[in-house]
Amino acid sequence: MDYTGAMTITIDDIQQAHRRIEPYIHCTPVIQSRALNEIIGCELFFKAENLQKIGAFKARGACNAIVSMDKASLQQGVITHSSGNHGAALAWAAALKNSPCTVVMPSNAPEVKKAAVAGYGATIELCQPTMAAREDTVTKLIEQQGLQLVHPYDSDVIIAGQGTAALEMVKQIDQPVDIVMAPIGGGGLLGGTAISVKALSSAQVIGAEPEQANDAWLGFNRGSRLAEFTPDTIADGLRATVGVRNFNVIRDSVDNILLCSEARIVEAMRLIWTRLKVIVEPSCAVPLAAIMDQPEQFQGKRVAIILTGGNVDLDALPW
Repeated sequence: MDYTGAMTITIDDIQQAHRRIEPYIHCTPVIQSRALNEIIGCELFFKAENLQKIGAFKARGACNAIVSMDKASLQQGVITHSSGNHGAALAWAAALKNSPCTVVMPSNAPEVKKAAVAGYGATIELCQPTMAAREDTVTKLIEQQGLQLVHPYDSDVIIAGQGTAALEMVKQIDQPVDIVMAPIGGGGLLGGTAISVKALSSAQVIGAEPEQANDAWLGFNRGSRLAEFTPDTIADGLRATVGVRNFNVIRDSVDNILLCSEARIVEAMRLIWTRLKVIVEPSCAVPLAAIMDQPEQFQGKRVAIILTGGNVDLDALPW
């Protein structure tokens, strides 16, 4: 299905989502490092969603989807496809309502993320590591079992749920910021962030994407979404192709998307570990990596970044 109309998600939807999920999620802290500010050359604020339930911001959207669902759908069961964090988030949220959950995962998903999905009680179905294989497997299982799809990003309730992170962050930072940044994979977080930030502040919203997974950047600059793309990046959480709804929101509300190299992602990830003293996964480090690759745009500015997740395989660190 193609969604080509005007953006329909509003700040009211995000505020309602926040009231809906607030009993279940953490209001994660905003953290800073003076040493890191000096290294990078700007004042950085990090919204630590790596400390969120299931270790990632994805808990917000998944929880909003589940608590918005009727009892019959929950009893029938839910299904999604995910390389890890959304799958774990949906499994966690479904368990809150005693709803069966199936997660279709690519065979190359990190073992730590497969273990997390299973640990929250979901049934895992493995598939080939392509978006077409993910979607085909989901479609077959829906036809066989009558499950309710909770799309990992191309969904109004998901986008609204993810936008609650920025909603909190704007209130937590007691001074105006110049730029708010989030990484982009499927685009649910960046889309929700843009809606929140544009409604509540005058800050620019900038997405960050790996050079080797740059479908959103390509689509943003040519004005039309890429439907097919094969990423090859260490940032496993950003390997999804940007969604249709998400692209429309991003096209309307995001100021720019910047790219970064794989080497810079590793360097930025290590800086966050050593200077902020928090564990983050590679996808999480992409906004800081983009700043480091294009420092002239950020010098002397106040920049808020959403740290998206901390579910990293400690036995396979990139350094």
